[in-house]
Amino acid sequence: MIKLQKDTFLMYVRNFIFGAEDSLVSTVGLLSGIASAGAGRGAIVMTGIVLMCVEAFSMAVGSFLSQEATEEYQARGKVHIKTTLISGVIMFISYFIAGLIPLFPYLLPGVAQPFWISIGLALIALFFLGVISAEVLHTKVWRNALRMLIIGGLAVAIGVIIGQIFD
Repeated sequence: MIKLQKDTFLMYVRNFIFGAEDSLVSTVGLLSGIASAGAGRGAIVMTGIVLMCVEAFSMAVGSFLSQEATEEYQARGKVHIKTTLISGVIMFISYFIAGLIPLFPYLLPGVAQPFWISIGLALIALFFLGVISAEVLHTKVWRNALRMLIIGGLAVAIGVIIGQIFD
């Protein structure tokens, strides 16, 4: 097993949590807003796929560039390119995979209520992301899980409300 420095490990965990949480909230919020406005299943799926691809790449690049700049400043020129690259890859993968969770019900043709299933799956995933991050970081599990669920749930509600307003 590879032994990581504490700072590197925390950076990787942060990028995983940030990517997964942002993807769950952004994807389900966007999909819910589009669905609330009356878009068809095909448009919803295409919008979700475009969002996941563009945002996963954007988040990965943002992670890489911000970490590289921070390391360059702290080390006065010495940058660990491998560490920042891995950090960006973790961000990309966590964002992309987490985005599949709320998109999944829209991909299944036999699902009658993908809107509510998508929201439910995203909220469940947010709760478990809170549990996993608490376990990995040795923090309070219930507090972390509920905080992730509630704050993420508010963002989902914003997407639905905006979709309803513009319906």
